[in-house]
Amino acid sequence: MPKITAIETFDVRFPTSKMLDGSDAMNQDPDYSAAYLRIRTDQPGLHGDSLVFTIGRGNDVQIAAIDMLTPKIAGLNVDDAFARIGEITRELSGDSQIRWLGPDYGIFHMAAGAVLNALWDLFAKAQGVPLWKLLSDMTPEQIVDAIDFRYITDALTREEALEILYRGNDAKKSNEAILRSKGLPAYTTSPGWLGYSDEKMLDLTQKALNEGFSLIKYKCGKSIADDQRRLGKVRALVGPDFPIAIDANQVWDVDVAITWINALREFKLRWVEEPTSPNDVLGHAKIAAAVAPTQIATGEMASSRIIFKQLLQAKGFSVMQIDATRVAGVNENLANILMAAKFGIPVCPHAGGVGLCEMVQHLAMWDAVAVTGHHPLRVVEFVDHLHQHFLDPVQISGGYYIAPQLPGAGAQMHQSSINEYSFPNGTYWKNEAQS
Repeated sequence: MPKITAIETFDVRFPTSKMLDGSDAMNQDPDYSAAYLRIRTDQPGLHGDSLVFTIGRGNDVQIAAIDMLTPKIAGLNVDDAFARIGEITRELSGDSQIRWLGPDYGIFHMAAGAVLNALWDLFAKAQGVPLWKLLSDMTPEQIVDAIDFRYITDALTREEALEILYRGNDAKKSNEAILRSKGLPAYTTSPGWLGYSDEKMLDLTQKALNEGFSLIKYKCGKSIADDQRRLGKVRALVGPDFPIAIDANQVWDVDVAITWINALREFKLRWVEEPTSPNDVLGHAKIAAAVAPTQIATGEMASSRIIFKQLLQAKGFSVMQIDATRVAGVNENLANILMAAKFGIPVCPHAGGVGLCEMVQHLAMWDAVAVTGHHPLRVVEFVDHLHQHFLDPVQISGGYYIAPQLPGAGAQMHQSSINEYSFPNGTYWKNEAQS
């Protein structure tokens, strides 16, 4: 049985700010980055890889947090770790001195997620299956054993989670067949970065239409007049009924958000994303009530299952947007998806960044196979950036995510990419510093 022998971390940064890829009202010059880790074993070629997505400075701080947690899994037997992954989840967040710096949120919570995601990658590789398949084949009891139900039992109990999973058991086989034959519908944000010219935005919008995407999202928040102008151009191109959404990336105060969103009502938005601070649950609820029937979507910056629980209870959104690396990894996102299922809220994952498409697709696919099945309200974000750096890059066909077949959880980078873009001593950054 393989055993964990070493853990490595890498500070990987890509210069996306040069082309304004990823630019929005809050983040104007992001360098998409990965606080990357690899769990090595004594079995040649078997390792677990994962990352936390950041946008440049601060990546080193995230690496330091990961390095503080990885000794907790050193020397573990892989099969034993899989059998008690729920216990390991609680151990990673249970260090009393670390918890003082942020229990269930912040850089240590994301660091725990990085370690857990790397373990799930290792489990899937050890069993020779992609993560979505590993999760789908697990029993309801195995799934709930992986979840930390602390602080969420007033919204979802272990018994309720088991009931949801058993309710979906009979449809697993047919749901998997649909996934393998068709995939999951995707939407794209690639045309919509706020730093793009109108010409580039419209050219990329036409490209997205040609490629079969069923929803396109645009960044907003510079000014109401500018948003009206840009969305007017988009509507003229895509027509009056094609679904479009906008993303404010937390730039507004609550009352400003209400005024702004209502001023854009004529554009028939599918949703408005992240209208205010991700931690302002009551603010989201006030906005959602005031702008209805326009829907509110949020979650990519939600720090934990606890925030998701409150957003569900307060009716703060109509669309849950989980992120693969913001919370404590696969384990916590299992809880988020099951809570959404109980409350009847669709999960439309956030992606893009570095490796987020590759990672979060597995969670959406588990949801489609084992939890809520295939339904028209689910779309998974796709952004066409940096996929070439991954061993198993995401595949999109006709506007659908195609189910990955390689073993693992999707986050493994080519070593050549790590060597080139490691900061500050990778070949790209050394050459850049000299230029």
